[in-house]
Amino acid sequence: MMTVSEINVYPIKSCKGFGVTSAKLDEYGLVGDRRMMIVDSNGTALTQRDLHQMGFIEPSVIHEILTLRAPGMQDLVVPFDVFSDNQVAVDVWDDSCIALDCGNTVAEWVADYLHTTCRLVRMDQNFQRPIDKNYSTRDEHVSFADGFPLLLISEASLEDLNSRLDVRITMNRFRPSIVVKGCDAFAEDAWKTIRIGELLFEVVKPCARCVVTTIDPNTGRSGHEPLKTLATYRRTNDGKIMFGQNVIHIKKSGTLTLGAEISVVNWIHDIRLEK
Repeated sequence: MMTVSEINVYPIKSCKGFGVTSAKLDEYGLVGDRRMMIVDSNGTALTQRDLHQMGFIEPSVIHEILTLRAPGMQDLVVPFDVFSDNQVAVDVWDDSCIALDCGNTVAEWVADYLHTTCRLVRMDQNFQRPIDKNYSTRDEHVSFADGFPLLLISEASLEDLNSRLDVRITMNRFRPSIVVKGCDAFAEDAWKTIRIGELLFEVVKPCARCVVTTIDPNTGRSGHEPLKTLATYRRTNDGKIMFGQNVIHIKKSGTLTLGAEISVVNWIHDIRLEK
């Protein structure tokens, strides 16, 4: 039997996430997931690709109060109702959209820690960022995530990778939303539609991995793995290295629960990625 073994939420794009036992869904994905983002002075998204130490920023949101923690910094606690409502134009990869600035107090804390000029922005209830029309036919939108609401990886796929590595790595290198146990390695490559509990999800696209996966989340240091090894057996014809699957939830509400049973509704019959 396949079940959900992890549900992870990342309140600020490219910062530390945390596991939960259940998470509600809305039109953008998991409620509270990647609803905030750090941007530079031009409004362009900053990620661990630029600043490895972003991975040590630990955000939490409880009862609309944001708490930020980071090594060497005093905790910052800011209620949402004191955030700025100033609209700002921001860029997330190839997408331009409108966000709300979170105000000077938060900006100064983040800038002090990262040693760069930056600000924290957030989505509002009218946030518009369409999912790539090649993969979405229902005029769906995504948060500040890289491109899709959810990322799914199986435990068996990570175990297969670790069997090829000299030093084992942990799942948080890949920052998945949903982790699955009880299936074969890379079984998720063949899934088209899956049911998790009572909810339906479309598995729409393999996830191309970047250098963020080479950053040790415990030390902030980067190396060549796991991309070096993944490239030997998970590289596509156009040179991308794939690990995990991007997922879109069909119903824009409901609750995803740890331990929920997973079943495959439809399969992909032409798997182009060689394992």
